[in-house]
Amino acid sequence: DALRIRVVSWKAGTKGTVFLLPGRTECVEKYGRAAGDLIQRGYSVITLDWRGQGLADRALPDRRTGHVEDFAEYQADLEAMLDQAAREALPQPYFLLAHSMGGAIGLRALMRGLPFQAAVFSAPMWGIFMAAWLRPVAAVVTAVAPPLGLGRFYAPTTSQDCYLLTAPFDGNVLTTDRAMWTYMRRQLQEQPDLSLGGPSLTWLGAALRECAALAAMPAPKVPAICALGTLEKVVDLPPVHLRMASWSNGQLDLYPGAEHEIMMEGPSVRSRFYDRAAALFDANR
Repeated sequence: DALRIRVVSWKAGTKGTVFLLPGRTECVEKYGRAAGDLIQRGYSVITLDWRGQGLADRALPDRRTGHVEDFAEYQADLEAMLDQAAREALPQPYFLLAHSMGGAIGLRALMRGLPFQAAVFSAPMWGIFMAAWLRPVAAVVTAVAPPLGLGRFYAPTTSQDCYLLTAPFDGNVLTTDRAMWTYMRRQLQEQPDLSLGGPSLTWLGAALRECAALAAMPAPKVPAICALGTLEKVVDLPPVHLRMASWSNGQLDLYPGAEHEIMMEGPSVRSRFYDRAAALFDANR
């Protein structure tokens, strides 16, 4: 659709290729170390900056607003990523590793029958976390905002501020590991164009619709692991537990003491995560 996205690949391991789908606000740079961990376990890796974030084209004049009209736009990005992997002759089979918002995009991809042999999810956004009383309000506001010309405004409680650059380490909801917190912050400090603030009302409405649509569909018949920290405070937890309880060849893997960014936690958590991901991929080559 004439928008430019950014794709980066590491053609290295020969066991297959891991399609790493980042979350909202994220960029390719954040997953450099993750790529290294997967390469050490025998896999090539491809990842991307979704439209509207990182160095991909952004939809609005205020580049700090996360915005799409519909989550189907992210499927177009994923299809372009698959095309690029084919052009580069990245090794098959293909596997999925999806974090947060990428978890919603990845689940939709599996339900569409895209060619992934197994999937690992990290704190997937299968529901939007908000107070119960706010849910009906959010549904109404996100429905009426676009026709009134307000769809590009920031969603309630969010702003142009980038969480990583404004929140202190103590009490943050992403990671308990200070070294990885510093690693993620430094990338945004050195390249400010990578940063992103809150989502638009239109994005929020699209996300609510997508999560509801996914929840109404049966689990795909693809082997999967869903990793979730016991201190998770970013995504809505009940939809994750409900989904994994109904996934016949899926497993919920809990990480005691970990927060939202399991791939950005301490060395022991990261090693366990990548070992289990590689074991699932190895078993389904």
